[in-house]
Amino acid sequence: MERSACDNSREPLAFYGAWSYHISMINPKMHLNPDLFKPEVKLEAIRVGFGRGLLAAAHADKNVVGLCADLTESTRMIDFAQSYPDRFFEVGVAEQGLVTAAAGMALAGKVPFVSSYAAFSPGRNWEQIRTTVCINDVNVKIAGSHAGVSVGPDGATHQMLEDIALMRVLPRMTVVVPCDAVEAEKATRAVAAMVGPAYIRLAREKSPLVTMAETPFELGRAAVLRVPPEGRAADLTIAACGLEVYQALVAAETLASEHGVEAEVINVAVIKPLDTTTIIASARRSGAVLTAEEHQAAGGLGGAIAELLTEQYPVPMIRVGLNDRFGESGTPDELLEYFGLTAPHLVKRALELIKRKKA
Repeated sequence: MERSACDNSREPLAFYGAWSYHISMINPKMHLNPDLFKPEVKLEAIRVGFGRGLLAAAHADKNVVGLCADLTESTRMIDFAQSYPDRFFEVGVAEQGLVTAAAGMALAGKVPFVSSYAAFSPGRNWEQIRTTVCINDVNVKIAGSHAGVSVGPDGATHQMLEDIALMRVLPRMTVVVPCDAVEAEKATRAVAAMVGPAYIRLAREKSPLVTMAETPFELGRAAVLRVPPEGRAADLTIAACGLEVYQALVAAETLASEHGVEAEVINVAVIKPLDTTTIIASARRSGAVLTAEEHQAAGGLGGAIAELLTEQYPVPMIRVGLNDRFGESGTPDELLEYFGLTAPHLVKRALELIKRKKA
């Protein structure tokens, strides 16, 4: 099974930047990218934001160290490795040793970041993460790159679709799924400053910058990015994470302009600890919840929200993700379309949910 090298020259996803909507209902408190729905919207890979965030965290704290499993350039740990060669450790193709060594460094007072493809970490070394990191409650940060079907031609072996479920079930583990490169940089700096195990999920492909430097980010908080017009109640809530946040915002604009349906859109960048207050409040306002993630529909963001609402505020709900199947090889845009993860598909599922709500 051959590992793919870093590929920053890959063309952006075909459907990105192809929308032009009026965005007056974007929550002004969120300070989102004003070019969000324009053809010239800037694209950047989420993993690049991780690289910037790690370098900034290293500048701020001399105890930050980096370990990688033979994928330094692809995971964008390369800038850290070049800037701090005495604080970087290449362990080779040995993911179990990757986190075990990091756990030892954390016990010695370091703040280790480990990076690999998500298919290998946590895909291959989950038991070591559980035993050496979580049971011992040590301060290790795990960056799982190239997650989701947007990895593209690498196929099912490299398209990690179960990692959110694997990591959020671990006691003491914080789980973060940034929606863009800007948020990934903030998330990396935030998990470096916190104490305890953390997992950051990163996508390979370039995607629209949804947020800006001014956009708030806080561990344990979800962000309401879109609200209905004043005096108009929300017909549904769309809760999304990762690349699906952009798709959710596009879907919400389509629902409003073409169907008269108003959606409240939430960026749930932190899957664990889940912001139960924001999610339940939105469910109370809208009475229906659609979740969207580039992950298995079971066990991830949709699973976490379904568990919450079932116990505390049951409402009609649809989870959008992959339905109990593995990915396939193809271009990223082909795969996101094929698996129903693009905005038009979210619109269809939202309209189904509205019918169910009315019934």
